[in-house]
Amino acid sequence: MSTPVTSPAPHFRGAAALAWPAALALAAAMGIGRFAFTPVWPSMAQEAGLSLAQGGWLASANYAGYLLGALAAVAWPVRRLRGTLAASLLAVALLTLAMPLWQGMAAWCALRLAAGYASASAFICVAAWRPVPAGDPREAGASAVAYAGVGAGIALTGLACLALATRGARADTLWISLGGLALALSAAAWAALRRQPAPVPPRAAEAPPAGLPPGMPRLALHYGIFGVGYIVPATFLPAMAKEIIPDPAVFGWAWPLFGLAAAASCLLVPRLARGRDDRRVWRGAQALMALGMLAVAVWHHIAAVILAALLVGGTFMVITQAGMLAARRGAGAAAPRAAAIMTAAFAAGQILGPLLASWATRWGAGLPQVLAGSAALLALSAWRLGKITTDRRDAGHNAIGPQGCSTRKQKEEFPA
Repeated sequence: MSTPVTSPAPHFRGAAALAWPAALALAAAMGIGRFAFTPVWPSMAQEAGLSLAQGGWLASANYAGYLLGALAAVAWPVRRLRGTLAASLLAVALLTLAMPLWQGMAAWCALRLAAGYASASAFICVAAWRPVPAGDPREAGASAVAYAGVGAGIALTGLACLALATRGARADTLWISLGGLALALSAAAWAALRRQPAPVPPRAAEAPPAGLPPGMPRLALHYGIFGVGYIVPATFLPAMAKEIIPDPAVFGWAWPLFGLAAAASCLLVPRLARGRDDRRVWRGAQALMALGMLAVAVWHHIAAVILAALLVGGTFMVITQAGMLAARRGAGAAAPRAAAIMTAAFAAGQILGPLLASWATRWGAGLPQVLAGSAALLALSAWRLGKITTDRRDAGHNAIGPQGCSTRKQKEEFPA
C-alpha cells in the first residue's frame, strides 16, 4: 500500500491496467506463500491429530522465514529484481506442492520456514518494481491495486479450500491444489511483468545515516504488538469457525471473507481516511480489530466469526499502511532505517503471537481466552499510541494532505 488514493477514475483505471501483474504476484507470494496454512490447518489438525500448540509452531516457522527473508534483503539488497522475483515465486509454488511429500512436524516446519523466506523475497521485489514512476498521478492507484493482491490471494486460497473441502478433499489434496494455483498465478504475473522494465535498485546514499527520533523505538514496539495480536485470528480463524459449525460449506467461508475484506480495504479505506493523521487511522483500525476479536471470544456463534473476519481482515492492511507511513514521516531522512525497524518488529510479533498462544494452551487456555487476551493487548496498545511523539520538527506534516499524500513528498514504497 501507499499513500491514500484520490486519483480521478481515468487515472485509477490506467493504474489498474499497469498494476494487475504485481497484484497477481502478491496473491501468490502472500496469499499462498504466507497464508495457505490457515485454511488447510483444520484438515491437517483433524487428520494428523495435531494440537493447537503444534499449529502455533507451524505458523511461527513461516513467520520466522519471513523475518529472515526481510533481514536478508536489508543486509544484502536485491540487485537483480527480475531473476530474484522469478526464483522466489517458483520457490513458493514448489514448497507448497512439497508439503504432502514429507510427513512430520520437523519437515513441515522446515518447508513453511523456507516458504516464508521466499514470500518475503518476492514481496520485496514487487514493492521495488514500480509500474509507474514516482510522482506519476497514477502512482497511488497502482499501489492500491498491487497491494489489494494480498487480500485477493487470501480470498482465492480460502475459496479453493472451501470448494475442495466440501467435496471431502484431504489436506494433501489442498496443499497440491494451492501449489498449482501458486504456479498459475506466478506464471500469469511473470508473463506480464517481464514485459515491464525492471527498475534499477538505488545505491546506498553516501551520507552518514540519519538518527532516529526518540519516539521511534516505542512506535516500533506498538507495531510489533499489532503483529502479536492480529496473527492469532489470522492463523486460526477457520479453526474457530469449525469449532462452532463443523460443516466445511459453512466454516470454510471465514477465510475468503477475511481476504475480501483485506482487498477491499486497500482500495476503499485510503479514500475514507483522507485528511486524517496516520496514527489516528492506526488507532481507530486497531480498536476495530480488537472489537472483532473480542466478539468471537465471548460470543460462540458463526455470526461472531463473520464479524471477526470482516473487522480483522478489513483492518490489518490499513494498520500496516498507517503504521509504516507514521514511522517514515516521523523519521524524516532516517525513513529507510525506520521502515526496516518497523518491518523487523512486525515480523517478530508474528512469530511471538502463535508461540504465546501455544504457551497459553499448556495452562488450560483455549482459543476464546487467547483471543480475549490478544484483543485486550491491542486495545491497550491503541490507547498508548496517542501518547507517543515521533516527530522532532515534522509537526503538521503527519496529516494526509489534500492530494492523498503527506505535505512532505512521500515517494517510498514499504515492505509490509
